[in-house]
Amino acid sequence: MNTIQKFLNEQKLMVLDGALATELEGKGLDLNDDLWSAKVLAEQPDVIEQVHYEYFLAGADVATTASYQASVEGFVKKGYTEEEAKQFIRQSVQIAAKARDRFWQEPQNRAGRTRPLIAGSVGPYGAYLADGSEYRGYYAISENQLADFHRQRMALLIEAGADFLVCETVPCLWEAQVMAKVVGEFPGVCCWISFSCNSEDTVCDGTSVKVCAAAMDVYPQVAAIGINCTAPHLIPSLLDGMRSATQKPLAVYPNSGEVYDPVSKTWHGTGEAGAFAAASRLWHAHGASLIGGCCRTTPAHIAQVYSWVSEQRKAL
Repeated sequence: MNTIQKFLNEQKLMVLDGALATELEGKGLDLNDDLWSAKVLAEQPDVIEQVHYEYFLAGADVATTASYQASVEGFVKKGYTEEEAKQFIRQSVQIAAKARDRFWQEPQNRAGRTRPLIAGSVGPYGAYLADGSEYRGYYAISENQLADFHRQRMALLIEAGADFLVCETVPCLWEAQVMAKVVGEFPGVCCWISFSCNSEDTVCDGTSVKVCAAAMDVYPQVAAIGINCTAPHLIPSLLDGMRSATQKPLAVYPNSGEVYDPVSKTWHGTGEAGAFAAASRLWHAHGASLIGGCCRTTPAHIAQVYSWVSEQRKAL
């Protein structure tokens, strides 16, 4: 039985964490860099550990590692050696595990909880390019090149002890299929694959979400299929589309509801935690069993999701 399904069998619902970068910036760190939050692995790993810990306190069952934008190629471009780059990626798992162990050693934190899991984050190739193509999915590389890129960092995350992999913010079916195939090369390893979407029924490259879910359904190593880095109001329709094509668990962790302006590089609007938690109940009604947040969500958002999830668990 895969790790994700085993957890769901015990707790029925899995509370995911929220944004890492938002919290790091809130603690005064400057992430204006091609490596984004991954640069903090090299500079201030203790701050990452504290963010993971705060999400566990808020109710998260999962720590998503600070490796979304991490790659050997990306670190080497910044002047690090290949071995240093590999160690930073391994370290992303070790940091999350340290926070988890610190949280779990306190008896009061275990009440009604199952020991949290470490999810090795694998962002799309476009995140490494840092040119916005992670929201388009059009890459000028071959399938073998794409597989090699993902294989190396997946291997490092698994070697470091990640409980499973999270292939997230995937903008196109082609990359999702390549990622799923590579995960299948590692015996006993499972993942969820989460798409970024730009409408009520398509992922970012315009492919139907139903087609994407059906394509992922055939891979036994894909334990759940999901949606992230997407506007919250699109989620119910997208979940309905996915559910029509698969019976696998569905994961959702959209943005807070604020809107990003790529010109000014600022966020606008509101993403109030209470409204996010109310919306998350609706997502559950539409089939989601793994629920958390992406950009601009915080431990406060996750705490409010956990509040109703813990009540739901007691009722089951």
